[in-house]
Amino acid sequence: MFIRQETVEKNAILMVVLTLIAISVGGIIEIIPNFTIETTIEKVKGVRPYSPLELAGRDIYVREGCYVCHSQQIRALKDEVERYGHYSLAAESMYDHPFQWGSKRIGPDLARVGGKYSNDWHYGHLDHPQALVPESLMPRYAFLAETPLDTTMIGRKLRVSRVVGVPYTDEQIADAKKDLLTQADAAADNEALLKRYPKAVQASGKAGEPTEMDALVAYLQVLGTMADFGSVEPAKIRR
Repeated sequence: MFIRQETVEKNAILMVVLTLIAISVGGIIEIIPNFTIETTIEKVKGVRPYSPLELAGRDIYVREGCYVCHSQQIRALKDEVERYGHYSLAAESMYDHPFQWGSKRIGPDLARVGGKYSNDWHYGHLDHPQALVPESLMPRYAFLAETPLDTTMIGRKLRVSRVVGVPYTDEQIADAKKDLLTQADAAADNEALLKRYPKAVQASGKAGEPTEMDALVAYLQVLGTMADFGSVEPAKIRR
C-alpha cells in the first residue's frame, strides 16, 4: 500500500526517513556498479609517472594557481579536437593527485601543450607573456627564473606518491635527485634519465642550479606527449 502524499507532508520524521531511503537507494545505484568492473581507466600505452623535475614543476603549477585559468581537459567535441588535438583520456591523469582538468579557459587548454612550443618560447612566455602574446592576461612569472628549486624533498615526494598508487620503483626513488638535476641541465647526459622516463624533455637550465622555472617548463613540455593514441579505440566525436 502506498503512503499518501498528504500523510508524508504532515509527518516530519516520516519525511526524513523516506528521504534518507531515497538517497541511499540512489547512492547504491551509482556506486555499486563501479565495484563490478576492473577499472574505469582505459589501457593506453606510453603513460608513465612524472619524472622528479616534472613532478616538482607540477607542484609549482598548482602553487601558482595555473589551473584557475588553464584547463587540462579536451572534450570529445569537434571544435575542441580540431583546436587542441586528441580528446583527453582518463589514463593521462592516472598519476595526478589531484588531477588538473580545470573548469575555466581564461587561457588556452594545456592538455596538449607539450612539444607545441620550444623551451625558449616557454621561458620567454613565463618571463613576459605579453611580449609573445600581446592580448594575454597572464601575469609575469619572471621570479621563477631567479628562485632556486628546492631539491631536498624530491625523493620523499616520490615515496609518498608511491603510497597513493604511483608505481615509482626503489631505483627511481633512490636516483630522484640525480634525475632531477640531469633533466634540469641542458648539457647533461640524459641517456639513463630517458630509460626511466621516456620522452622527458630537458630544461634549459645550468648544471647544479635548477630553478623553479626549469621545473615548470619540464612539466609543461610533457603534457599530452606520453599516451600512444594509436592504441586507443576512437570515441564518437560530438558536433
